[in-house]
Formats: sequence, structure tokens, C-alpha cells
Amino acid sequence: MHFATKVTPMKYISVLIIVFSLFVLHVQAQTTAPQTLRSLPQGELIGFIEDNGAHVWRGVPFAADTGGENRWRAPQAAPSWDGVRAGLEFGPHCPQIVTEFTQEEGDYENGDVLGDEACLNLDIYTPPNLGPDANLPIMVWIHGGSNVSGSSKSYSGHKFAVNENVIIISVQYRLGPLGWFSHPALRNSAQSPEDKAANFAILDLIAALKWLKTNGSTFGGDPDNVTIFGESAGAHNVAALMASPLAKGLFHKAIMQSGFFDSLTIEAAEGRQADEPNPSFKIAQRLGGPDAFRTVPLEEVFAAYELDDSGSLDLPRMIEDGVTLAQRPMEESFKDTENFNAVPLITGVNRDEMKLFQALDPKFTRRLFGLFYTIRDTGFYNASSEYGSRRWRVRAIDLPAKRMVAAGHDQVYAYRFDWDVGGQAFWTNFKKLLGAAHAIEIPFVFNRFVLLGQADKYMFNNKTAQERETLSRAMGRYWANFARTSVPSYKNGPVWPKVLSDQTPGLLRFDGASDGGIEIITDSESHEAILDDLLRDTRINERERCVLIAAHAVYMPEARDKTECPV
Repeated sequence: MHFATKVTPMKYISVLIIVFSLFVLHVQAQTTAPQTLRSLPQGELIGFIEDNGAHVWRGVPFAADTGGENRWRAPQAAPSWDGVRAGLEFGPHCPQIVTEFTQEEGDYENGDVLGDEACLNLDIYTPPNLGPDANLPIMVWIHGGSNVSGSSKSYSGHKFAVNENVIIISVQYRLGPLGWFSHPALRNSAQSPEDKAANFAILDLIAALKWLKTNGSTFGGDPDNVTIFGESAGAHNVAALMASPLAKGLFHKAIMQSGFFDSLTIEAAEGRQADEPNPSFKIAQRLGGPDAFRTVPLEEVFAAYELDDSGSLDLPRMIEDGVTLAQRPMEESFKDTENFNAVPLITGVNRDEMKLFQALDPKFTRRLFGLFYTIRDTGFYNASSEYGSRRWRVRAIDLPAKRMVAAGHDQVYAYRFDWDVGGQAFWTNFKKLLGAAHAIEIPFVFNRFVLLGQADKYMFNNKTAQERETLSRAMGRYWANFARTSVPSYKNGPVWPKVLSDQTPGLLRFDGASDGGIEIITDSESHEAILDDLLRDTRINERERCVLIAAHAVYMPEARDKTECPV
């Protein structure tokens, strides 16, 4: 998910109503299974068997502790262990700030720091009884959470693995200030070229892919057939890996669910240009200068950052550091296939992306009895979501896909997820409140309808169970066949067209059978078209129109010239 929570990639609003977290996982006791014993260069590893037969290994380290002298350095080699390691428990979260939406057991309060710097681990899910020569596709999931929160614990790939006969890997990476930090002192003290980076989280993901290159076949996977996929910030990281010269050859396909291609300069990240929140020069002063970078306690690192009004952490991310990314806007790399890893790509969005964020915003919703969320102004709520979600599509699909295809990359596919048949809990109508909101597609891909905590029984109710299952299995098959063959296909669904630069792009629309099902749509989107519709919209008054035009002007500055709204 693309906002900071106690998340994550995937978030709850109350005990009864809505938990907006990435997946709520009820951890049960597990027992090791002899048939899951594997021999790695690090040592012997044993896992367990899920109820559906999937073989599972949790909390497997792919790199060393990132604390102390390893803080703000490239990830070091994974540690070895003596005896047999039991992969039964998830590894610790990567350090992050707790908010009211964090899904984690324990005595935590908002503002606490949760996690441990020894967090670079991954979880492995495979179909049962695979030999080392099974050569199944490996699909590496990168969680969301604004790159400041989340964990692999929020996702279980056991159903996806068994349903589609693929290997699912859920990976962790450094978050927030530990994953994204640019400072000349770090470059001057670098012990390797990679230490000069600013996107340490991207180096972590590259280290995980290298670990799989060595160890993937041990679990029945094909290291020469790796698909990276992620949602929101996780998809943003997929884009960065596609643009990174350091990731060349480590993956072979990519899927971006609600992602971006944005980046910022070193100067902006450090506070020497632009007006980014929490620039590193200011943070360095609060930490006592560069000499304290690796000795200051973890809690003090996070305490140096200012939180926004919602208690969330915002800071520079996806930095053009000249190491993981070229020193140019990341989106510019995709204009030339020589400048990015031009693997087959699926990129898509949800139709109502912005409704997730609006549902949490008191400007748009109110809470009855402190629990039940209702919309204040339906017209403004829907209009704001529509234009914001359409902008999201332009940034995630129309502009980057056409840019890549124009550069000669002819294996780009796009989709829009439209399922919006959420149920109702007392005064909270999920169809209206969320619709096809940000992250709602994740349960369909993983075939696990556990996204909203206590509210799942309302959002994903029995009335829609069969339709959801049908749509879910179709999406899983498209994703898995793409991982297998580079072509997203499903024998019971339409042929997914490629995006072409010389005609209207073909998108595959995912929806339930009661609302049109899976079909091809051929519309296109642009900032200019969005502005034209916004200027004519009758659902909103002039004050509201000005608010929405101001939001649009962030991406299309000339929008202000089309109205008489005050600057």
C-alpha cells in the first residue's frame, strides 16, 4: 500500500468496521516436516506443511544484520548457522514507526519504533514434494507501505503457490530512513561502490534476488525464470529494479500493481534543492552529525524525523543516487531500452485507487459512534476519487507504457481492476466507501480474502463468494502464466492484448461476472482529458472544483491557467 501505517505495500479502521492493513495473519503453532529439509550454503533448513499441502519456510536470512557498522551500507553476506534452522516463524519487521493502523501483536503505542535491523529475510512457499530439478517459475513479492512500513508477514503465498504451481517468495527490505538516505558523509566513507548508494532498500532487494539465483533451485524453482511483482510502494520498487543497472539479469518478468515511476535528485533528498520533508542534512544535524550515524540508537534515528499531521512518516525516497539508479529522472530511463531492464511487464491500477485514502480522511468521511464510517458529501467524494484515480492511471499505465513501447519494448501489458461489490456493515457501505480501492486486488491475486481484518466478513461476504473465487482464480492464472511464458493467458478468458504505441492501448479489465466480467477495454487517459472533464463536472461546486484543480496542477501546472481559481 502506498501510505505509511502500522501496516504494507498493504490497515484497519476499527474493531468491527475496517482494518486497513495488508493481511491480518492469525499465527498458529506449526510443526517441522522432514520432507521440507533443505541444505543451503548457510546451513540446514527445515520448514513445515500448510493445510493445503504447501511447503513453507519462514524468516530465512538472505543478508546480514544491517545495524551498527552495517547501517547505511550495502547489504552484507547472509549469515550461516549451526545445526538445523527451523523456518517456522516470521523474521522481525524491518524498523518502522507504529501508527494506529499497524497490525502487530504486543504492547505498542503510536509513535513507537517496531522492528529490528536484523530483518533482511524472506519467506518461501512452494507446491508439495518438489525436487531440485522441478524448475518452477519463481515469483518474488515486494510488499507495499509507502516504503516506510509493512512486512512479509502480512502476506502468505501458500494458496497461490499450490493453485498455480509456482514458487512464491515474500521478501523484506529496509524501510524509511534506514532504506532511503542520501548524505555525502556516507559516500566519503564508502567501503564499496554500492555503499555510495542512497536507495539501500533497492540494494536489499537486489541481494534477495542474488540469494535466489544461488538457492532458488534448492526449493524447486528456476533461477533463470524469476518474476518480480509488488503493489503500491512495492510496485514502485519493481520499477526501480527495472531501471537499475545493478539488477540486470536477476529477474526476467515484472508485474506492477498500482505503482509509480517517480524519483528525486540527491540535492532534493539532502535538502539542497526543492522542499522535501525531512531532508538528510537536517536529520544529520539532529543526530549529532555524520560521526554518530552508526552509533546512535535506532530509536533516536526515527526520533529525528518529523511526522505529518496524521502521525505518518514522510521522507525522501527513490533517489537518483548514481548507483542503484542513474542521475536522471527514473521515468526518463524508460525512453531507451539500453537504459532499463526491458523484461516483459504487466502494469495496472484499480479503478477507485483514491477511495482507500479518502476513507481515512476526516475531510471526506465521518465516524458514527466512533466506529462506522460514512461519506460526508457523496458527489465530492466520488469526483475527488475519480480524478485522483485517473491521474494514478496516467502515471502508472498510459505515460510509462507508451514511453516503453515507443522505445521498442514490445512486451507491455496493462490492466484495470474494477471489482467493487463490497458489502455493508450497519451504516458503513463498503461498495460506496471503497469500491475498487487501492490494494483491493491483492486478495484476488493471492486467493486469500483477508485484507480488512474484522471487516472482511462484511467486505467479502458470502453473497459474492463464488464470483470472487472465479475472478481470483482467473487473475492468479494470468499472473502465473505470465511468469511461466512471458504471456499473460487464461484459457477461459480473453486474450490479453499488448500495449501498442500507434493505437489506443488495450487494457484487460478485471471484474466479477455480475458486472461485465473480464473484458478488453480500449480507452486511453491523459492529464488533458482529466482536466477537460473536471472543468465540466456538475457534481461539484466551484470551491470544490478549485480544490480538485489545485491537486491536478501538481502534475499539470498549466491547469491553473484554465480557471479563475485563486493561486
